[in-house]
Amino acid sequence: MYVDVGFSNYVEASKIVTISRPDSSPIRRMVTRAKEEGRYIDLTQGKKTRSVIVSSDQKGTIIIGSAVQTSTI
Repeated sequence: MYVDVGFSNYVEASKIVTISRPDSSPIRRMVTRAKEEGRYIDLTQGKKTRSVIVSSDQKGTIIIGSAVQTSTI
């Protein structure tokens, strides 16, 4: 099963660890670190990031930015 994260982008529901708002300091640090390490996927289509999805993968953790509110996802 897949979850729509906006703009016809989908994430596999079984791999989602957490969905949170991007405005807290720990989440911002996590996003910055993920961008530096190449583990960040931006699915906002140029819009403001309104939710951050932490997803697990075979290679580790992937951070996904979405323009959809956390309550909508």
